Amino acid sequence: LFFSPLSQYKFRDLTIEELKNVSKTYPNFTFSMNTYTFKDGSQKDLLNFSGTVPVKYGNSYNIPIHLWILDSHPFAPPICFLKPTANMGISVGKHVDAHGRIYLPYLQNWSHPKSTVIGLIKEMIAKFEEELPLYSLSSSDAARQSELLSYIAKITEGESDMKSRSKSGGKNEGRFNKITVVGAGDLGIACVLAVAAKGVADKVVLLDLSEGAAKGGTMDLEIFALPNVEISKDFSASADSKVVVLTVNSLGNAQTYLDVIQSNVDLFRGIIPAISHYSQNAVLLVASHPVEVMTYVSWKLSAFPKSRVIGIGANLDSERFQYILTNLLKAEVLAKDAWVIGEQGEDKVPSWTSCNAVAHQTEAMAARNSRETVANRAMEVLKGKGQRSWSVGLSVADLTDSILKDKRKVHSVSTLAKGCCNINSEVFLSLPCILGTSGVIEMVKLEEDPLVQEKLQSSAGSINDLQQQLKL
Repeated sequence: LFFSPLSQYKFRDLTIEELKNVSKTYPNFTFSMNTYTFKDGSQKDLLNFSGTVPVKYGNSYNIPIHLWILDSHPFAPPICFLKPTANMGISVGKHVDAHGRIYLPYLQNWSHPKSTVIGLIKEMIAKFEEELPLYSLSSSDAARQSELLSYIAKITEGESDMKSRSKSGGKNEGRFNKITVVGAGDLGIACVLAVAAKGVADKVVLLDLSEGAAKGGTMDLEIFALPNVEISKDFSASADSKVVVLTVNSLGNAQTYLDVIQSNVDLFRGIIPAISHYSQNAVLLVASHPVEVMTYVSWKLSAFPKSRVIGIGANLDSERFQYILTNLLKAEVLAKDAWVIGEQGEDKVPSWTSCNAVAHQTEAMAARNSRETVANRAMEVLKGKGQRSWSVGLSVADLTDSILKDKRKVHSVSTLAKGCCNINSEVFLSLPCILGTSGVIEMVKLEEDPLVQEKLQSSAGSINDLQQQLKL
């Protein structure tokens, strides 16, 4: 048995005695001292051990686990993770999250001397025999991987759950509109409130991925309970959602813009596979920043068709733009064809989806100049409008309404722009699209404008360069 001096352990002798018992019972475990990084970025050298535990689930499986022993052990419970090999995937459930961290009643109720590591492992085995935490990954075939995910989902739901669904009657299942909002920050809560107020969904799930107990707005939502709104920390609560809205943004200590985006990518790596696992037919609606890049990341990580991965893009700007044209500048004829497209921020541009026929070239030129003048005025007004959480939430509710009710309404949303305006890279830009239950049904043709195309190509180039530097 390898034990370091463990000088920082407050109850060194008790810790060593217990781990000797673990070694006798599970001789395959290996012990070492390594640096553990906590969620707040702090680090500490901790004793840890890894090995496999035997689980019977039809056949017998050896489930690899990794346990970290805190320096206040045995008065504090270990931190427990699955340790899947390269050909294993994590089956997210009520006892395991997307990062492989293990949550058990035994850990929550930990109390020395009643609680021991041996007892913890016994409960772990028992819970894993109820719900297998790992599944076999296909080497490269995305379609096969989707089938495996579906198969595992059916297994982990359990036979009793399957029976209860059949009793409830399948005829209404297709009509039940469920939306999940991932992230309980200001934007996530604003989306929940806007969707609930609009009456878009039969059920709204707010997936709170923050550490610890409910805080701030989430706590208030629980206190002033809204009908048909559920708050959960468990990915399984999102099962069978028609639309999943992603609002999370990493709050890491990144130093550069690229580091910030990479931090978000790392966050999505633990979220998108779990969401895809539980809602394989959902439309993913991305509101995280930067929306173009994170929509691309969601598309890649989910392996969903491009039509079902959409960024909120310039929907809010377009709606405001049309309102300004119609109500402030009294340009009613232009508004219905006017859109804000491209990437969010300073590089967005106004564009048009049709052009009124004009008999003479002189009149056509005058009409174009007049339109550009009023568009420039509208864009100046638009610049003064910020994007607060509640306004973005209203935009998200607007998009989900069009999707769930199959409205076939045109919205300016982030969609895969490859093939449009001579763009050859896989980038997402905001373009006018018809939305329905399957997501993007059709992209609406833009009026040809060399200046607009040049700006879109420039945006596509800079976004693609950025994406090439990310580690997916």
